[in-house]
Amino acid sequence: MQMPAYHAASFRLPTMLHRPEFSLPSTFSEPMPASEGRTVERVVGVPIDVLDWDDACRTISRWAVLRESRYVCICNVHSVVTARNDPEFMKVIEDADMATADGAPVAWMLRRLGHADQRRINGPDLMLRYFAQAEQRGEAVFLYGSTPATLERLQQRLHERFPALRIAGVCSPPFRPLTPEEDEQIIQRINASGARTVWVSLGCPKQERWMAAHRHRIQAVTIGVGAAFDYHAGVIRRAPQWMQDIGLEWLHRLWSEPRRLGPRYLTTNTEFLYRAARQLLARR
Repeated sequence: MQMPAYHAASFRLPTMLHRPEFSLPSTFSEPMPASEGRTVERVVGVPIDVLDWDDACRTISRWAVLRESRYVCICNVHSVVTARNDPEFMKVIEDADMATADGAPVAWMLRRLGHADQRRINGPDLMLRYFAQAEQRGEAVFLYGSTPATLERLQQRLHERFPALRIAGVCSPPFRPLTPEEDEQIIQRINASGARTVWVSLGCPKQERWMAAHRHRIQAVTIGVGAAFDYHAGVIRRAPQWMQDIGLEWLHRLWSEPRRLGPRYLTTNTEFLYRAARQLLARR
């Protein structure tokens, strides 16, 4: 029986480096509502959290310190449209403890719905921002997903960027459904590793379904970050910063992978625009 590739490692060096570019920003001073701990707006019917980088990192770290079993969905147009067309996946997003606006169109919709300061809270940047804080706290993280080669390169690059970051373990699951025995073994390894957050790179909607299925079984916060492992490992080149800043990262991805992403973008982007227009017109 082929078992999931697993490698446990701990990178801990005495030097703690301060990186202001990935420290928690203080741009937004308003705290999240104390009653529910979150503010949620429906974007074409899908619940998305209204929050900034400070909110996101602070909330995840609070859960992590308490070793609470939570999961975070990073929602782009693809995941939002998938949720609209798949009731089971909609429930996965609705049950998430946090669902951030990853895609520029999703963040734009939140601004149009009255949340003027909303910006993208995307997976690759959330990963780096959180790791900078985890390094300073001595908090362990776990990497789940992708291929063994990508995980190896990712660990090397993270070690260069965050020398004291504790990577408690990594796991590259096989590209097939896990047996119950394999799944239980992975759960035990993650829980025994001491990791407070598990960063999941399986792609949408697989990673979100996996996180939902493992809530209350994995004693850590799971965060689905899509292609973030490939970006940070250097397997896929990310869009230049100026394209990210003006909301055109999707165009760079389309240019890089036209055969894979072209049909998807044509379908999901068109449906999102249609549903978004209907929602905005209904508010008039």
